[in-house]
Amino acid sequence: MAIDLLDHKLDRAFAHIDVGGVGVVEREDLLGLGARILIGFGESPTSVTGASLVDSFDAIWSTLAEALGRDGDSGITCSDFRTAMTAAFVTGDRYEPVFRPATVAVAELCDDDRDGEIGPKEFRTLLSAFGVAYDDVDEAFDRLDQAGRGVLTPDDLVAAAHDYYRSDDPHAPGNWLFGPL
Repeated sequence: MAIDLLDHKLDRAFAHIDVGGVGVVEREDLLGLGARILIGFGESPTSVTGASLVDSFDAIWSTLAEALGRDGDSGITCSDFRTAMTAAFVTGDRYEPVFRPATVAVAELCDDDRDGEIGPKEFRTLLSAFGVAYDDVDEAFDRLDQAGRGVLTPDDLVAAAHDYYRSDDPHAPGNWLFGPL
């Protein structure tokens, strides 16, 4: 994978968690991202869907800490985040059992009426939780809507996350998951 592209995507992912810009994230920061997503969709963390999201984000944190040989209470710098994400999820074998369930939980949450479609409004709610600039959301949605139907499916979001975190193709549609790179 092109290291510059990977580093750029992972740095951006780190910034989604490090909303205070302090350069170190902790478990509570990742769970805070999950909480912002849940709040955006009006979902309780104790509902089945909410608990699935919280549990999957917690599993991501534990996997990152494990990849760094640390306990779950240690903070992670951006450089450490890149190292752990790469070892566990990009080139490692933890994407499918750990990271993918988190993307599925998020995608299912976006499809709140369970009709198999995620419209621009739901996508905007999601990206707002990640701190994506308002002006970037529409273009990101259009780039991910490969079929041009005006909606995404939960599977489209899961595939986009896979592209974003694992694809070495600089033109992969999933690179637009959080707006332009």
